[in-house]
Amino acid sequence: MEQMGYFKNRRTVRKYTSQAVSDELLAELIEAASQAPTTGNMQLYSVVVTRSEEGKAALAPSHFNQPTVKGCSVVLTFCADFNRFVKWCEASNAQPGYDNFQSFMTAVLDVSLFAQQFCTIAEMHGLGCCYLGTTTYNAPQIAEALGLPERVVPVTTLTVGYPDGESPLSDRIPVEGIIHFEKYADYTAESVKSLYAEKEAREDSRRFVAENGKESLAQVFTDVRYTRQANEHFSKVYRDFIESKGFAFPEK
Repeated sequence: MEQMGYFKNRRTVRKYTSQAVSDELLAELIEAASQAPTTGNMQLYSVVVTRSEEGKAALAPSHFNQPTVKGCSVVLTFCADFNRFVKWCEASNAQPGYDNFQSFMTAVLDVSLFAQQFCTIAEMHGLGCCYLGTTTYNAPQIAEALGLPERVVPVTTLTVGYPDGESPLSDRIPVEGIIHFEKYADYTAESVKSLYAEKEAREDSRRFVAENGKESLAQVFTDVRYTRQANEHFSKVYRDFIESKGFAFPEK
């Protein structure tokens, strides 16, 4: 596929055939993805590969039992990982100072770039992928299921497999809504409504509004899908977990 066409038409795939992704192909894709940019060439990430039905079943509740977890060929849990680098420092008579929020965020950036590079390469090899945003919601349970040690924190998850059928193309706001030249140009109520007008007019959007008894699509997000109560709850869960793994947040 012509490269720009791939990016403009890429789709999230949640349903897969029974064809397995081979160990050889998976290793090749991960090796290629490891050439993604990384802070100071430290490679502050690891990926845990889950293939077995037992392993997927153990992870599924942490992802709210989304069918894609058990239906894929492989689940990849991408982790911010300072464990390996710190142990190398300690074994080399170097004193690491990476038990802090800045270091954690450095690892988060590394693992995010690594995961996205894997996703792109995998899709260019005919595979389908789906990101699971639930990873940060239930990080403690995921860490327990995967045996993650100190300084290793799950950040995101991909389900991977060969696509079963055609997946829909996700809608996006117009590109002029995300580009700012020289300085940030803030939005007015009128301009921001214009940017989201096409999204709000979609049949599936109107259905979501009606099914949830709301006045607008925005209310579906704020009142149903991503509520303040849930965000504050999972914020505390994730922060407490991050600190328990050896990364201290700065005092206010």
